[in-house]
Amino acid sequence: MSLLEQPTTTVSISQFGGINNFYMEAIHWQWILLIVSSLVFFLISPFAKTTDQFFKAINKNKAPNALVLTGSLIISWIFAKSITNAANLGLEFGILGGIAYAGYYFSFAVAGVFIYQLRVKGGYNSIHEFLTSKFGKNAMALFSILILIRLFNEIWSNTMVIGSYFGPAGSTPYFAAILVFTTLTLAYSLKGGMSSSLFTDAIQMILFSVLLLIILFQVFSIGDFTASAVVSSSTWSFELGLNLLFAALLQCFSYPFHDPVLTDRGFITEPKVMRKSFFFASILGVLCIILFSIIGVYAKANGIQGDAAFEVGKAFGVFTLLVINFIMITSAASTIDSTFSSFSKLISIDLKLGNTVTIGRLSMVLLAVLGTIPVFLNAEILSATTISGTMVIGLTPVFLFWNIKVPRISFYLSVLGGLFFGFALVFDYFPNELVLTKGKFADLLWVNVWGIGTCILLYLLPKWIKR
Repeated sequence: MSLLEQPTTTVSISQFGGINNFYMEAIHWQWILLIVSSLVFFLISPFAKTTDQFFKAINKNKAPNALVLTGSLIISWIFAKSITNAANLGLEFGILGGIAYAGYYFSFAVAGVFIYQLRVKGGYNSIHEFLTSKFGKNAMALFSILILIRLFNEIWSNTMVIGSYFGPAGSTPYFAAILVFTTLTLAYSLKGGMSSSLFTDAIQMILFSVLLLIILFQVFSIGDFTASAVVSSSTWSFELGLNLLFAALLQCFSYPFHDPVLTDRGFITEPKVMRKSFFFASILGVLCIILFSIIGVYAKANGIQGDAAFEVGKAFGVFTLLVINFIMITSAASTIDSTFSSFSKLISIDLKLGNTVTIGRLSMVLLAVLGTIPVFLNAEILSATTISGTMVIGLTPVFLFWNIKVPRISFYLSVLGGLFFGFALVFDYFPNELVLTKGKFADLLWVNVWGIGTCILLYLLPKWIKR
């Protein structure tokens, strides 16, 4: 499956090997950072009165500019589990691990190209409108189920990472941090919807950049760790990272389209502004992930084991640990507030269940409750709810050949074919004989290679038969 959905290794302050006054102080400051930052976001967030303000972030008849949209795209995808994975891949594979993971962020460029075509050449105003027009309401309903599950997963998978920095999984501090964080993020999301999301995203992007630079300064200023050590930290082979890189690039043609957090932002500005923002977001997103993975490369060079970001923070002391924790808080908050706004739009506008601000706000509350319930369940249940990047590879031909007329059954054959390959990967049913490289993520790569080829064939086959 895609690493973008895999649960990260949870960590906690208890891993320090005994809580003393030094680390009790860290926990104390973590709570202050969490509560104060969330309250500030609530106070400064705009209050949405109209549906355009709440669902589209249009204020005084002006859509968000390219700079705001670019920052929002990047920070909404640099979520807590994402940067944790990036650091851990840097620890495991060196800088190639970070580059491989950054491959997923070319999704912005791919989405920007196809959404531009859908809007300018097709005249569509949303992904749902495109699917309904071309494949019917049932196809749109199936697609909606996939993205509903994704949005549901975004809540618990990010809040669990936050909770793990306050206490061991299952402890009172762990659950308390999750509930407080979710409630405070919900509060400012309710206030402004998409307007709040984009406004706070801009601030969170600045915070992320500054905090990341602080960490990198410390990494390169201590000891003999240099840029040349980063460059030479990897062996470029399939076994040591290339499997993941090529799998990520393949999934870029389907993965972004089942993420409304990304696609919703493709329809709120002028098409040319949108396309430019998506291209810049792709470049800067790749850069951010690679830079954050250097933390893992540092850990590898110094023989540090465990969760890379957490262990490096611990090694540098309370200040660095708090900086890393604050990055987790801001990145998770940006993802969750975007998830709330996308869910409200999906329910209110895309599924046409009530185009009002009230319905949008009630939808957010519903998602906050449902998305938090899995936190109190076991890991097996959480894994079972995940819709992986491989499971949606059936969307590849749907958007790659968006302007080719095909029978409606093509959509179902391709999407269901992708689900088949996704489940084959998750439950380890894919034949080893079809895996043509070795090493970690080899099965991920070749399931996607064979799966995407099969889905394209299934998509075009009805057209050939009909002809």
